[in-house]
Amino acid sequence: MFLRRSLFLLLCPVHRPVLYRTMSLKPSVISSTPMSESEAKWISLKKIKYTDSEGKERVWECAERKTRKTSGVDAVAVLALIRSKTNAFPLSTVLIEQYRPPIDKFIIEMPAGLIDEGETAEQAAVRELEEETGFKASGIVESTPVIVADPGMTTANMKLVVLNVEIADKMEEPEQKLESGEFIVKRVIELSKLSGELRAYDAKGFVVDAKLAHWVSGYEMSRRVASGEFA
Repeated sequence: MFLRRSLFLLLCPVHRPVLYRTMSLKPSVISSTPMSESEAKWISLKKIKYTDSEGKERVWECAERKTRKTSGVDAVAVLALIRSKTNAFPLSTVLIEQYRPPIDKFIIEMPAGLIDEGETAEQAAVRELEEETGFKASGIVESTPVIVADPGMTTANMKLVVLNVEIADKMEEPEQKLESGEFIVKRVIELSKLSGELRAYDAKGFVVDAKLAHWVSGYEMSRRVASGEFA
């Protein structure tokens, strides 16, 4: 999974908390120092020499994951579409809250993780969704081409995989399959309420993950366009 997951409770769509793991202390950065190449387990730094469009030689610095497998794709993010066969609840999705040491803040984001050797992005998405949230996918809706988030700084890439999750009736609370040292809050939210919920997270001091923010922005814009707001 993407590094280590943090936090302590689970919320269902009606905002009823269910305790899964507890923390006695709030996580925080206690030091930040330069790291040598030999110490780094997950990331390396590269110096790239290239020629620009005028033929001039230039140098670029970038970060590179050491974990990329033979698939050539580093990671996957998961958009789960959770629906009830009896329409007991509106179309929803599941997000996760966790602490991210590089920014020393809690973040709200989609379930996500690194792709293991021998896995496709779609197989990794199904696995990560179940590990981090407990929900089991009933089918794959679509998988994006390989995409990047910060090409000016890193070679890291990923795919976004959309999964169907069918629930027999009312919303369920499946058990997560977290590893030792992993702490997650999973949060089921109706799709129609995502934009407002992200604004609420921002007001509480959370950082909203860019992939999630961009998807929700596009979803909201499409709804506004469909409603004729810009006609």
